[in-house]
Amino acid sequence: MDSTADVARATSPRGEVVLRRREDGAHELRVNGVFVMDTVETTSERLLAEAALAQVEAPERVLVGGLGLGFTAHAVLADRRVAHLDVVEIEPAVAAWMRDGTIPHGPALLADARLRVVEADVATVLEEAPDASYDLVLLDVDNGPDNLVHGENAALYTAPALGVVARVLRPGGTVVVWSAARSPALTAALTDVVGAAEEREVEVPAHGRVGSYWLHLARR
Repeated sequence: MDSTADVARATSPRGEVVLRRREDGAHELRVNGVFVMDTVETTSERLLAEAALAQVEAPERVLVGGLGLGFTAHAVLADRRVAHLDVVEIEPAVAAWMRDGTIPHGPALLADARLRVVEADVATVLEEAPDASYDLVLLDVDNGPDNLVHGENAALYTAPALGVVARVLRPGGTVVVWSAARSPALTAALTDVVGAAEEREVEVPAHGRVGSYWLHLARR
């Protein structure tokens, strides 16, 4: 017997997005039937934010690619050095569910005056951003270049798009990319267009086991 129930469902040009509530009360987000995240295991979001915030002395302006269930944004906003956070979410339904309380913790998160949610493709937002706009750029729209939520995102991890990231970073600014697997190609591209890149393995509990994930970092 299925122990989950749909709370909300929406269709976009990219497919179907579903918010489900499990028997244990947790919410989970699925895209085209694929599990993306839930409200129980949020270690990956926290580790991504903490690793990024540790890279710069004054992370005043931050951009996060991917709102999801809001836990990366929450972890970034926990740092009082952050004066402004842009979170870019391509699925309007996800942003709406955060605003209207369909995702229960959403309204409290969005009440932080430092936070702005932008409903758009993160690649477009980066292209349109002025030079030296951000101290940090965190990309968590997929599980890395080899585990795409949307195939169209593949270009985001290539040198031309990463060159745009380098342009919008302030001197000393850092980009951090979350990935389910180590990606030497991503590291090479980051090194070529941003600066010397680092691969950092992190351990995250999920589904009763601990798995290894990777952060790819590069400083301008």
